[in-house]
Amino acid sequence: MRIVVNLDVMLAKRKMRSKELAEVIGVSEQALSQIKTGRIKGVRFSTLIAICDTLDCQPGDILEFVREEGAAAPTLEGDN
Repeated sequence: MRIVVNLDVMLAKRKMRSKELAEVIGVSEQALSQIKTGRIKGVRFSTLIAICDTLDCQPGDILEFVREEGAAAPTLEGDN
């Protein structure tokens, strides 16, 4: 299971460059690049809100959950 980041797709749809988005939302181009490539462990809600507000989209337009074939759904500790 993994999360696929489709930020580059939304940027293309909105005809906006990464550099411009980074400036508007107040993060470095390097940080935005790491988000785009999925090389991060997490994203602050405040950053996600700024991205969605600027690109006029929903979090689901940017983040996609993909279950690998044959992978069982994980259980959380304490689930019974």
